[in-house]
Amino acid sequence: MRSIWVLSIAVLALVGCDRDLSEAVGGDTKAVLTVNWQRMVTGDGQTCDRCGGTEDELRKAIGTLQQSLRPLGIEVAFVEGALTIDECAADIIQSNRIVVGDRSLEEWLGGEVGQSSCGSCCSAIGEEVECRTLRVDGNTYEVIPADLIVRAGLLAASGMIGAPPATPCCPGETTPCDTDAPCCPGHDKEDGAAT
Repeated sequence: MRSIWVLSIAVLALVGCDRDLSEAVGGDTKAVLTVNWQRMVTGDGQTCDRCGGTEDELRKAIGTLQQSLRPLGIEVAFVEGALTIDECAADIIQSNRIVVGDRSLEEWLGGEVGQSSCGSCCSAIGEEVECRTLRVDGNTYEVIPADLIVRAGLLAASGMIGAPPATPCCPGETTPCDTDAPCCPGHDKEDGAAT
């Protein structure tokens, strides 16, 4: 847990604690860091032991990220996805998958996805299955610990600090431009002026 606070302090130091931190993420508009998690859910709303443990860790991690990133003007959104037993039977590796921002947890942490037998999933699905594991820094995890989720969240948030705000490319548009080419015929992306 100590390493989480060290990372939080490092992020604050990079931005500078003596200024209005909302400027770092685009002014008055709050930036949102989304943490997506999906797991198997049975017909009666239960999940496997492994996913249940990860859910507890995720809730701790989300609380820590919200507290750490709020001063930076970054909100944290937690989105839970449910996979049916049939979906898990078809592709079990999708269960207990965490995506932070636009990258998977393993991408942020330089980890690897593996698999191991999961008795509670085997019981729910009715056959032998090997569920998702995560290998990071030489350790293999079946239940993903909060400190790894927080580390990935802080890495993702550090990329949001100082990023230019997404602005519409054409007058009257609400969708941001994501290319360097002009978005609208006859308009320059930079100033919205007709060319």
